[in-house]
Amino acid sequence: ILKQILPDEKEIDENYQEGAFLDPFLEDEKSPVEGLTHRYPDRVLFRATNFCSVYCRHCMRKRMFLEDERSRTKQEYDRMFEYIKSNKNIKEVLVSGGDPLTLPNSKLEYIIKNLYEIDHIDVIRIGSRELVANPFRFYDEELLEIFYKYDKVWLVTHFNHPNEITSETKKAVKNILSTGTPVLNQTVLLKDINDDKYTIENLMRELLKVKIKPYYLFHCDPTKGVYHFKTGIEKGIEIMEYLRGRVSGLGNPTFAVDLINGLGKVPLLPQYLIEKKEDYYKFRNYEGKEVEVKI
Repeated sequence: ILKQILPDEKEIDENYQEGAFLDPFLEDEKSPVEGLTHRYPDRVLFRATNFCSVYCRHCMRKRMFLEDERSRTKQEYDRMFEYIKSNKNIKEVLVSGGDPLTLPNSKLEYIIKNLYEIDHIDVIRIGSRELVANPFRFYDEELLEIFYKYDKVWLVTHFNHPNEITSETKKAVKNILSTGTPVLNQTVLLKDINDDKYTIENLMRELLKVKIKPYYLFHCDPTKGVYHFKTGIEKGIEIMEYLRGRVSGLGNPTFAVDLINGLGKVPLLPQYLIEKKEDYYKFRNYEGKEVEVKI
């Protein structure tokens, strides 16, 4: 757990960081309004603050550590709202940062309320690690009332290891689920932290126990200062193949690589379709058994 938050000399060692970028996904370049990134036609990234309760050493926005800690002003938020209102193809907003749940409740509600009132927005996705870093945030009745009031909100959290799911976390998850808010999880595959099949299996099972749906398992991003955590892509595929035969679909996340230059996420799976001929397909199951099927 400590490896995720304690600085390491490898972060500034070019031997480990070769091939990495400060902004690999061109979030700043693809920003039509300060604070917004518009990569996909139907959704935008809304960076509400650059402050977090804890600074993960594997953060994809590590470049923000170089800036002063601050949340944006309401005037900045208003310009972001105007852009979203003017683009009716936008159906989903990912409110991130930093961590938006470090904001005061009044400021958080200002963001959510304004997004909620835009007719063409169907989903408001809050990306937060507070369930790990500060689960007591979800003991706040005023915060829970905000989640209850705005039913477009989804919470996407970030557990990387089963030991991060504590008794305090379990209570916090119950509190947020009681508001009717769906909770999903994104995990990053990190070298020497969770890059083995048993740890990931245990994490997926523990998430299901508390009714958090595993959403993504990400290959480590090519971000400067982060690349020493990378595993081979083959490691992720190996883990997914192991999970496929042992954990139900509820507990199987999508393994994905986020492509540089803002080209988007690519899902990766083990190869189960082996061969296609004129009148049949040959498949392989999770045990390695092969079968021909006429379809």
